[in-house]
Amino acid sequence: MSSGTGLCSSTILIGLLLLAKGTCGSRRFRTDFLQDIPTPSTSGPIFDPSTPSNLTTLAGNIAFLHCKVKNLGNRTVSWVRHRDIHLLTAGRYTYTSDQRFEALHTPHTEEWTLRIKYPQKKDSGIYECQISTTPPIGHFVYMNVVEPKTEVEGGPDMYINEGSTINLTCVVENSPDPAPVINWSHNKETISFDSPRGGISLVTEKGSTTTSKLLIQKAVVKDSGIYACEPFNMTASSVRVHILDGEHQAAMHHAHGSSVSPTIITALITLTVLHWYRMGWI
Repeated sequence: MSSGTGLCSSTILIGLLLLAKGTCGSRRFRTDFLQDIPTPSTSGPIFDPSTPSNLTTLAGNIAFLHCKVKNLGNRTVSWVRHRDIHLLTAGRYTYTSDQRFEALHTPHTEEWTLRIKYPQKKDSGIYECQISTTPPIGHFVYMNVVEPKTEVEGGPDMYINEGSTINLTCVVENSPDPAPVINWSHNKETISFDSPRGGISLVTEKGSTTTSKLLIQKAVVKDSGIYACEPFNMTASSVRVHILDGEHQAAMHHAHGSSVSPTIITALITLTVLHWYRMGWI
């Protein structure tokens, strides 16, 4: 190529750039083209060793899988789901119909992030951040999606002597942030802490594991029934509480202190069923 031809080509290129700069679309031109021109590198691309390889996230939240690449040059970074060898993203573009997945990248940075909205348990598994070298190289990230779990300790049945304190503990594991509001109910009616009955208190400790303790002092027979721990917008857990009066306490004491005969067992069951019938629970 002659020097005149080279000068002409350079002049045309500069003219095009000036034209782009002078139009209303110049900002888009600079953002979508100029900022994505790869930076020359003297060595091949490598993954930043500080990039996490494991991620635990809560179902329903937003998960961010990070990948940091140095000396990328003119290569492309993609995210691949290993479960079905599905290409999710390439560069800043998404290649899946599942709109929960999205590629995030700021030009001139080394971060290439895969964002997953509302992850589900089935989304757990290995995801690969892959660079288009020959052969391709990849960084693997294992994502574990956990779901909240609610449990009332001591269930499904608890036996408490009349006059004692009912102490129920509800544990919510993998609690979301912020921790959910926890309500308690007795026989499907929300427990009121300022009811005439009195002696009812609640202690809650919030965190990744949230604990709610329901305390009811001086238990009486009518306090028997089903108590449910109900975190907001989550699965509830319940326990059936049996308040033993003097007659029931004697039967239980005799049953624990000696060999239990079928007659005693039958009598105890009959008394319990009759009590439930009088209270309208069956």
